[in-house]
Amino acid sequence: MPKNKNIKSILLIGSGPIIIGQACEFDYSGSQALRSLREDGIETILINSNPATIMTDPAMADHVYLLPLTTKSIVKILKEHPHIDAVLPTMGGQTALNLCIEADEKGIWEDFGVEIIGVNIDAINITEDREKFRELMLEIGVGMAPQATATSFLKGKEIAQEFGFPLCIRASFTLGGAGASIVYDEKEFDEALTRGLEISPIHEVMIDKAMMGWKEYELELLRDKNDNVVIICTIENMDPMGIHTGDSITVAPAMTLSDKTFQKMRDMAIHMMRSIGDFAGGCNVQFAVSPDEEEEIIAIEINPRVSRSSALASKATGYPIAKIAAKLALGYTLDELSNQITKSTSALFEPTLDYVIVKIPRWNFDKFEGSDRTLGLQMKAVGEVMGIGRSFQEALHKATQSLEIKRNGLGADGKGYKNYDQIIDKLTNASWDRVFVLYDAIQMGIPLSRIHEITKIDMWFLKQYEELFQLEKEISTYSIDSIDRELLLEAKQKGYGDRQIAHMLKCLESEVYNKRRELKINRVYKLVDTCAAEFKAQTPYYYSTFESEVETADGQVSVANESVVTDKKKIIVLGSGPNRIGQGIEFDYCCVHGVLAASECGYETIMINCNPETVSTDFDIADKLYFEPVFWEHIYDIIQHEKPEGVIVQLGGQTALKLAEKLERYGVKIMGTSFQSLDLAEDRGSFSTLLKENNIPYPKFDVAETADEALAIADVLDFPILVRPSYVLGGQGMKIVINKQELEEHVIDLLKSIPGNKLLLDHYLDGAIEAEADAICDGENVYIIGIMEHIEPCGIHSGDSNATLPPFNLGEFVMQQIKDHTKKIALALNTVGLINIQFAIKDDTVYIIEANPRASRTVPFIAKAYKEPYVNYATKVMLGENKVTDFEFNPQLKGYAIKQPVFSFNKFPNVNKKLGPEMKSTGESILFIESLKDDEFYDLYSRRKMYLSK
Repeated sequence: MPKNKNIKSILLIGSGPIIIGQACEFDYSGSQALRSLREDGIETILINSNPATIMTDPAMADHVYLLPLTTKSIVKILKEHPHIDAVLPTMGGQTALNLCIEADEKGIWEDFGVEIIGVNIDAINITEDREKFRELMLEIGVGMAPQATATSFLKGKEIAQEFGFPLCIRASFTLGGAGASIVYDEKEFDEALTRGLEISPIHEVMIDKAMMGWKEYELELLRDKNDNVVIICTIENMDPMGIHTGDSITVAPAMTLSDKTFQKMRDMAIHMMRSIGDFAGGCNVQFAVSPDEEEEIIAIEINPRVSRSSALASKATGYPIAKIAAKLALGYTLDELSNQITKSTSALFEPTLDYVIVKIPRWNFDKFEGSDRTLGLQMKAVGEVMGIGRSFQEALHKATQSLEIKRNGLGADGKGYKNYDQIIDKLTNASWDRVFVLYDAIQMGIPLSRIHEITKIDMWFLKQYEELFQLEKEISTYSIDSIDRELLLEAKQKGYGDRQIAHMLKCLESEVYNKRRELKINRVYKLVDTCAAEFKAQTPYYYSTFESEVETADGQVSVANESVVTDKKKIIVLGSGPNRIGQGIEFDYCCVHGVLAASECGYETIMINCNPETVSTDFDIADKLYFEPVFWEHIYDIIQHEKPEGVIVQLGGQTALKLAEKLERYGVKIMGTSFQSLDLAEDRGSFSTLLKENNIPYPKFDVAETADEALAIADVLDFPILVRPSYVLGGQGMKIVINKQELEEHVIDLLKSIPGNKLLLDHYLDGAIEAEADAICDGENVYIIGIMEHIEPCGIHSGDSNATLPPFNLGEFVMQQIKDHTKKIALALNTVGLINIQFAIKDDTVYIIEANPRASRTVPFIAKAYKEPYVNYATKVMLGENKVTDFEFNPQLKGYAIKQPVFSFNKFPNVNKKLGPEMKSTGESILFIESLKDDEFYDLYSRRKMYLSK
């Protein structure tokens, strides 16, 4: 039982919809905390308005409230559960903390006798109030950059005059660096100061001397009520100060710190945590270190909660920070808790890494036309990937292979920049693709000293890059026949993919693969065990690497593979890679449910994914987790090693689906809908033939591969025309054009960015109503799990539309057409599993826009609204364990559920905020209304035409 016997019921505040700066990491932390509290028999009550996450699944907490994150909702819950003893606000990011503070100021916790655990309000106030924080740091002898607070424009100008440029401006009480920037002159300063004062909820900004070029570090700490402190992970930013940590390439453990400075930094972090308040839980501390031999340390900030980096640190070390932090909040001490991976050491044992992890952020600038793509103090990334390797170089390559931006790793793919001025510009103004540009600069012959001078990236990292380039140069002098084993092994140990080596040797990827099999250069799997193999680990959490063979005393030659293959029947679930707009946390929800359902059917479950933010990559969800790029070479090696019955691709979004063709070609069984059907749905020509055969209407369309073809098609189709490339996600590159000039410009633009792609041109049904249906099919029976009507007219991407479940003004005749078309299409495509179909309704005729025979973005929303585990059922159908008719469907929804998109436009102040066929929302919330007379529905409906942009 927990040490604090008075706590029996806890309210946990979630982080709400996904926005830039506060993403799925907090969903992961919250999910872990809920599981941890329930292990202790605590009743859990969750408030979170995000329907897409596994966290708000009914199985995660005793009571889940999908309500707006307001004090009004908090009061409603506390009235319904008067026995709640405590609130845990540290798992839901800044949103949860801000809500907790607001409720505290209104006296709500006091009125209901609720204790705040995991942090205290004073600690939050000290860390958020820069002035108080600064005074405290100086009092305890921790250095900080020259800094002052301004609550007016005039005061801000005075401070700037005193400090001189460059300066950092940060708005108080904001998240993900909102309103933060580095300014180099007076004009920039005046704009940034005005924006910062407006964006801060208390109209306050901190102005500090910019420590440009200093190195940046983060430490993740945990403390218990007895004041035991452990440092879980030290993370070094490869990028120097001036780039938000969420946009930085980061490395663990720290690579370039001297031991003396590292020990000093640890002591400072512990001292800082103890000084801000007496609380038990997690804490994140950020430091800057001077890039000279002095290695002077200054504090940047401290967050008394689990942070964005906590998820990364948990995955990097195998130490589940949020799970332990929740236990500490209950009153446990670290020495009473066991290490979750070894099960034999205590949680007071600090993790030791015998591998390196590299995190690279994932951006979506293409969705924000006209956005400023340079990186700075304000976070702009929408997701991230993590690579694990035996060396920095291997981890760096694996992380770049995980990004899914059509790169095969660093260099050796013919896609680098060749223009000197462009390279210098991208290094000077930190660009999102600088991880590749550094390689291009070295390849061009720009000296390391010059690159260091521009970027201030530590020489150690640049030398690692240079070594990789030297290796590429050496390999390029060989052919596939002449390369020796030693050199090929070195290339694999440094993370080069078979595709890259094939590029260097001017041969096929399959030839490199065959050559390394022949030379016995095979991938081996190692455990992430928290203790550098000092103790035996119980948890099957693996990464791959390449090792030299070792000969034992008795003459046995082998490499050590720690992934033991069982003789159980196995299923692999492919994850969805990094989060991005159009493919977000919904697929994490689907993957978790898929894994659990396969487990219920008696399979050993294997998860492959590279996203450190998600619950699906938690080490105790699947029977085995391979933290690897969702990249063909890595996946095929795991399949060869594990020999599963089959692979599930339809739960991991477009990422997993894109691998279906390769799986089919290599004779790997795809569970559920076959590759042929998946491909048929993507191929517009074949799909339209299928619709024609089934007498199902669709908008007039044609396919073009050149601008000339597109212009000829326009004469037949009539404007407006919807143009889109094939095989893309989230409406990428979609646009409605209204004349030939616009058409030509957009087609040329698309073919430049996605060469060789077929473009689909549809006659756009102006003013049509849009609807979509999700269904489960077993090849014979179809069950429609939900039909949603979009409030906005057709032409706004479904992910950006407010959508109601069930529809609110489609007549019986239209509804019947939707049902008939859905069933016909699901059966005609031989769907086994999930399918999503989108419709345009005009003059009472239902036209088909597209069909996706996979889990869609809306499935978790429908499952939450109807309180039904649809992904569980669909997975069992895919595995052939059940027919649709085996399940007792019992949807429960009084009134309507509305899916409301949430945007992160505040990160891109100068971007056109109009909505169209290309998706721009980063997250969503759910709103329940009892009737259409509800004010909130009326409000949404009256605004529906505001945003439609051609």
